[in-house]
Amino acid sequence: MDFRTALKVALGVVLICPAASSLAAEADDDSDGDKKPAVPTMYLDLRTYYAQIPAGSLAFGFGHPSFFTALQTLSGPNGAALSAGLPASKSINVDLPFTIDVTDRVSLYAGVSGSSTQFGGGGWSSLDITSWNIGFQAELYQQKGGTFPTVTLQSTITQSIPNGPLTATSFNNILEFGYALDKDETRGLLAGIQHTRVDVGNALVRVRPNTIGYVGGYYQWPNNWKFTGRIGVQSFEGAQLLNLAPAQPFTQPIVRLDLDRMDDNDNRLFGVTAEIMWVPKPAYQLTLRTPLYAVRN
Repeated sequence: MDFRTALKVALGVVLICPAASSLAAEADDDSDGDKKPAVPTMYLDLRTYYAQIPAGSLAFGFGHPSFFTALQTLSGPNGAALSAGLPASKSINVDLPFTIDVTDRVSLYAGVSGSSTQFGGGGWSSLDITSWNIGFQAELYQQKGGTFPTVTLQSTITQSIPNGPLTATSFNNILEFGYALDKDETRGLLAGIQHTRVDVGNALVRVRPNTIGYVGGYYQWPNNWKFTGRIGVQSFEGAQLLNLAPAQPFTQPIVRLDLDRMDDNDNRLFGVTAEIMWVPKPAYQLTLRTPLYAVRN
């Protein structure tokens, strides 16, 4: 309860500070004749994932974790058949977060995720809603040609569906530093850290934290195609899921490559992400991002 209270306070501070700065700068914007849109940018940030996970492993990575799909299988009628441990799996996941860009520095989002999974050589499960999520992304500081990099914080809370003895809640936080190498911010360097903690309402399930430290960079061409690469180290402290063989701790490399099509105002039109994570054997994930805009400024 103390952690959740602290998280709410931090969320309030992060949201209030950029908003206050934005209001303070509004007079200057108006004096320059730059009128802000009456309605903020709003869109359904549709993300479709395909993942392959080796046997006995949980894959958190940068993107959609396999934990919630594995937990759903354990709580279902086929969970008793997995006493030897988690088999190799394939999954298709769909994220549907509705996103509002409150300002050019703060975005809020909330939505649900569904998944279909294939364990071992079996068939695919039906596509079911497995979790809901809510979160924000905020630029705490903007470089704007200065020497100190842009600082971005993203925080997401995800909870499994349906609620029950194996209900799980994850807290995912990403702190990233971006240093632009030119005035237009079309190329630059990245460094960051991601921390994921999972709480499960069952004493027989213990999932220890997962941490990723990474560096990378980005380049955007004049035709608005943008490439971003990140490489780092993922450290997972292990997990015990009911009576299954434990998921062992590991510290291994992780790589993520993004190719995005942007418009002239840096709104994403299309994106594809390839991710390889060693858990400790390689796991693969391919993501397609196809935002559906209700309002695009």
